[in-house]
Amino acid sequence: MQRTNGVGGLKRLALLIALIVFATLPFWVGNSYYINIATQILIYAILALGLNVLVGYAGLVTLGHASLFGIAAYVGAILINSGHGHFVVALGACIATLAATAVFALLALRGTGLGFVMITVALGQIVWGIAYRWISLTNGDNGVSINARPAPFGLSLADAPAFYWASFVVFLITIAAMAIFVASPFGAALRGARDQPRRMTALGYNVWLTRFLAFLFSGFWSGIAGLLYLYYNQFISPQAVALSASAEALLMVIAGGTATLLGPIAGAALVIVMKYVASAYIERWNFVLGAIFVLIVVFMPEGLVPGCVRLWRWAMTTRGSGATAPALKREAGQ
Repeated sequence: MQRTNGVGGLKRLALLIALIVFATLPFWVGNSYYINIATQILIYAILALGLNVLVGYAGLVTLGHASLFGIAAYVGAILINSGHGHFVVALGACIATLAATAVFALLALRGTGLGFVMITVALGQIVWGIAYRWISLTNGDNGVSINARPAPFGLSLADAPAFYWASFVVFLITIAAMAIFVASPFGAALRGARDQPRRMTALGYNVWLTRFLAFLFSGFWSGIAGLLYLYYNQFISPQAVALSASAEALLMVIAGGTATLLGPIAGAALVIVMKYVASAYIERWNFVLGAIFVLIVVFMPEGLVPGCVRLWRWAMTTRGSGATAPALKREAGQ
């Protein structure tokens, strides 16, 4: 029991340290470039946390989540360019994302395992095709640009630190929502549907409805991330909804550790740092990222965060065994 509490305390401490680092980052990072990198980490961490609801807690691997991310961004951009206010933009983007998520769920949940994966790939490719070919609406490969950011409570988000703080507030709300979700009876039912769907059905739970609602919850936060992405870049193009973008988000979740709160954040940080920081020094950064992912799969198949917890537990056990061995020898000598 003490060992379990120690691991739980370690996780809470790691989460607290991560939050303190993110909360104070603009004060000790003066370069706006790195503040923008941190903003992207927060945005993609929200996307990865939303995806983790399906991959980690529902056991449903999807390769089409970037399309939901992109739908929110496209709808937001179109509404802004139509002259609507930012409240209407946010509301419209969320409604459109939830509607698209419902359609995705209705179709994808007809399959299981590999069938589910392939349906999500197909749906994602349909969204990419619409973004690429419906030029009158999406401007095709040229994308859609916007020239405004919201000013909540009269505070301008034009500079890098201000937009970082706004993204951090949304990130905190996401973390709180995910923590409540995981600890809720619904979260427990979703994990039960992942591990023992037949038993959950026998107990009277509607497994399909549980997964459908989890899909909606996951899609909603993916849409929130997409809206932040739009305001950050002030631009959206078909590249954001491509299959590679969905694979990148899935890589973040798997690399960091599924069914954890810290895992998707760590995975997002790893991928974004490799993509935008290491790429400035390493020409073949894709190769290095692939090698890191292979090492994680081989030596930490559960992901970075659970793997580090396992190593910490092993180190504490080894240290405890080393401390008790001399005492045992002295008792034997007496």
